Amino acid sequence: MLYTQESVRANIRNRDGKRVFFLGDQDTLTPGARDFLRQERIEIRPAKDAAIEEYRLLCGAVLHHKPEHMTHLHGSTLVSKTHPRIAFRGAMDTLEAELLWCQFSVDDPYASQIGNILEFARLLIRCEVLDTPVTQETLCGLTEDALRSHSHRPQDYYGQPHFMPAAGDAQTVLLLNRCRCAVRAAELAAAHAFTDSEGNCTRTDILKALNRMSSMVYILMIQAKSEQCK
Repeated sequence: MLYTQESVRANIRNRDGKRVFFLGDQDTLTPGARDFLRQERIEIRPAKDAAIEEYRLLCGAVLHHKPEHMTHLHGSTLVSKTHPRIAFRGAMDTLEAELLWCQFSVDDPYASQIGNILEFARLLIRCEVLDTPVTQETLCGLTEDALRSHSHRPQDYYGQPHFMPAAGDAQTVLLLNRCRCAVRAAELAAAHAFTDSEGNCTRTDILKALNRMSSMVYILMIQAKSEQCK
């Protein structure tokens, strides 16, 4: 298999707290993929080392097989499939599916913008699984402050006030609204997954990123509604 930079990004794993990439004997990397791994200091390991011989539970117990009711939290650590972080990953899978369907169904410039949001969603998934910070500062070219301003005062930027979606709205508006709801669901799942026993948020970067994503999708809804009303 030939791994591009995109497919390498999707297959990075966490082993002993380090980001690694497993490469088979018959697999190759594009120059861009190899440069990416080098720049990110991600170790390339033989694919035969990917197999896990023992699993650990959060309580410290060791298992030599993976029970069906459990799944990987990170590396060789297993948790129940009802664990809040696994629920969060499921919510992100649903969000990704909604974004993909929306991107497939709408025309540019909305399809391109949704594509940018989809890439951002996949970045959040990687950052959560690999336990790395979300460092991207803009979304669809807008900073956090710009996103807040545009979403709070749409009349000033797009000549379209806040509105409630209706069955008579254009398909683009309704599909974007589904995406917005999916972002909100993922944000709630994240708030549950990353709140410790004392009520402190342990991944404020992910919560902030999802809030920014929700604002961006709403801005696209505003733009689509504005075009509909012309």
